[in-house]
Amino acid sequence: MAKPRTDTDSVETRPTPDALGSAEGAGRQDDLWIEVIRKMDETYADLVRYQVELEQKNAALEAAHQFIFSVLASMTDVLIVCDINGRIEEVNAALESLTGIPEEGLIGRPFQSLLTAECLELASGFAETIRNDAVHDCELTLRAQQEDVPLAVNCSSRYDSRGRLVGMVLIGRPVGELRRAYEALNRAHDELKQAQSQLIGAEKMASLGRLVAGVAHELNNPISFVYGNVHALERYRKRLRTYCDAVDASDPPESLQALKAELRIERLLDDLDPLIRGTLEGAERVRDVVQDLRRFSSGQKGEHTNFDLVHVVETAVRWVTKGSHPGAQVETRLPERLEIRGHAGQIHQVVMNLVQNALDAIKGVEGPRVHVSLQALERAEGSAVGADPDGAPVVRLSVEDNGPGISESDLLKIFDPFFTTKPVGQGTGLGLSISYGIVADHGGRLMAENRAEGGARLVMELPA
Repeated sequence: MAKPRTDTDSVETRPTPDALGSAEGAGRQDDLWIEVIRKMDETYADLVRYQVELEQKNAALEAAHQFIFSVLASMTDVLIVCDINGRIEEVNAALESLTGIPEEGLIGRPFQSLLTAECLELASGFAETIRNDAVHDCELTLRAQQEDVPLAVNCSSRYDSRGRLVGMVLIGRPVGELRRAYEALNRAHDELKQAQSQLIGAEKMASLGRLVAGVAHELNNPISFVYGNVHALERYRKRLRTYCDAVDASDPPESLQALKAELRIERLLDDLDPLIRGTLEGAERVRDVVQDLRRFSSGQKGEHTNFDLVHVVETAVRWVTKGSHPGAQVETRLPERLEIRGHAGQIHQVVMNLVQNALDAIKGVEGPRVHVSLQALERAEGSAVGADPDGAPVVRLSVEDNGPGISESDLLKIFDPFFTTKPVGQGTGLGLSISYGIVADHGGRLMAENRAEGGARLVMELPA
């Protein structure tokens, strides 16, 4: 018997249209979400890339900033960045160090306020000058923390991104050290020239010494003859006087008396005495000159002996003043005799140097005067020139002039080797230095000071 068919058996199982729509919508939503996720991934990747690039640029910016900062900090030259009105916008550590003012105290100030008064007019024209041309090697003086500092300044224009003039940049190089180095080089050059002149002068003096020694030796022999013969003549004069007196006492004949009157024998005998004395005095003076020449030519050689300092001073003054500054009035105040122990030739050289320097100092002075005095002291007197710490007796030679005096700075250097205030070629700067050493070797002191009434005073003290 056949089974009856039901409706479900006769109808095929198929998805409805609504079910199909729902499935297709779910698929599209899935695609949209996938697309959104993909876009988000791309955006995130872009953000990560941008972040990496930003960090790289930030690191590069920080490196550049640090590089610029290190460059500015290491600059020894002064850097000032200003606006067009001259107000400071940026500075470097060199300026802070020189002025002693921190950066925040400098920003906003006119850069001219950092300069000395004599530079203001020149610096005020920078704003106009840089519109046409840069400023090169303009010297300005910075009011620094300790002392004013000269700067060699270059100033140029500063423009913005659109090419508009917005300010100026000043770079200043301190020239103090360079100037001091240049001055030191000049001094070294002058000292070299002076040393060369001194070597030439020393050779000349050595030749002159040999010549003088030879001349003194040649003069000494004939002077000895003259001196000895005059002494013999003095004895003969006495004998002649004795003989004539004896003849007169024997009642000579009238003819002999007439001959005596005609020949003026009495007057001749009377004149012989002053003539012989004058000849002896002249011979003695020539002998003294020969001794002085030999002493001068001996230079630094020889041992210390006792000698008359008065004679040495008189001779030195006479030698220097002859033909030197004939209009000068040279006064001396000396005792009759003052004996000390030492090397007469060296002390003679010292006195000549002191008197010569005094004569050089009064050139061009109205009423030039030099005063030379010598005295013995029981002990050194306390004064501007000092005092003997042992209080021992001393002899003091003082040479004073009415010249312009010695500057305070030069007083400390006047005895330094090669120091001189004279033009090159007119002084070696060794005279006082050598004199100082000679006096020190004699156990004395050589000092200099300015007189209250004007002029200078050089004092030599030697043990009595």
